[in-house]
Amino acid sequence: MIIKAYHTHRGEGHRDIVLIPDGAHGTNPASATLADYQTVELKSNARGGVDVEHLKQVLAAHQGKIAALMMTNPNTLGVFDENIVEIAKLVHEVGGQLYYDGANANAIMGITRPGDMGFDVVHLNLHKTASTPHGGGGPGAGPIGVAKHMVPFLPGPLPAKGRQGYFWEDAGPLSIGRVRAGAGNFLVLVRAYTYIRSNGPDGLRHVSNSAVLNANYVMRALQEYYDLPFDRTCMHEFVFSANRQKALGVRALDISKRLLDFGVHPPTNYFPLIVPEALMIEPTETETKETLDDFIAIMKQIAEEAEHQPGLLLEAPHVTVVGRLDEALAARKPNLRWQPEPEAATV
Repeated sequence: MIIKAYHTHRGEGHRDIVLIPDGAHGTNPASATLADYQTVELKSNARGGVDVEHLKQVLAAHQGKIAALMMTNPNTLGVFDENIVEIAKLVHEVGGQLYYDGANANAIMGITRPGDMGFDVVHLNLHKTASTPHGGGGPGAGPIGVAKHMVPFLPGPLPAKGRQGYFWEDAGPLSIGRVRAGAGNFLVLVRAYTYIRSNGPDGLRHVSNSAVLNANYVMRALQEYYDLPFDRTCMHEFVFSANRQKALGVRALDISKRLLDFGVHPPTNYFPLIVPEALMIEPTETETKETLDDFIAIMKQIAEEAEHQPGLLLEAPHVTVVGRLDEALAARKPNLRWQPEPEAATV
């Protein structure tokens, strides 16, 4: 919405296309669509980044129509796009803006900054980066930061500080106005702020270094057992493919169900979509070597079971309170609350 207001103010409201890499989070095309933009997909190259040649073709095909490029760096494959400076230059040259999805910022804190890469608008997923657990239905928080030329379009009111202390200030005539829950999820913001201040600059860099080290340690330990579509140094996460196991009749979902038997929360399945039978593994900075080694041993055992005892995986989980659920039925007819069984009729 900020980018849209920026273009409209410049008399370029006709720009209606947002470019999105094929491995992006589904929230990116959803956000663009909610802002009444059309989306055009960008292909990935063999290294897992944006295919620059395809980007050039798309820019040429939609001259004067490009509003923005939305991307995550490092991206959902867990790799840092080496061509980000060139990508930013190409988009800016045609009048487009760069929007940074900060879902993976825990890999770059204290090391590099989105603004240095050329991004104009940034949101930070504090529920993934600054201590708040991700998943389980939330809570989430995503404060945004913008380059100087975007400041007049920020939603308001904005916090300001004067002699009397803090107060709310009108954002000005170019602001996109108020947004729902403008103050964000306050408890997540306070926790994130505390986390940032407690760690300090050196601590935040250590967080990122640890997350990257943990992910590469696990990836290299398991690459003989699972397919690695993009074999390069990863950032804080990486994506395996269970194609090798699928050939044995075992899917990524079966591997995740078997993990439950060991008390391990499964990784994200089937995302990003460009990796068949995807298993996205994100150990984060908080895991010890002992827990990582335990996970590695379990994943090796599961790979061997897929080869020699596939039925064990197909029927997993075995030790949980309930067995494997009918996921299709659960999606069509969700049972969202517990109800007691009716008492048996008495004679």
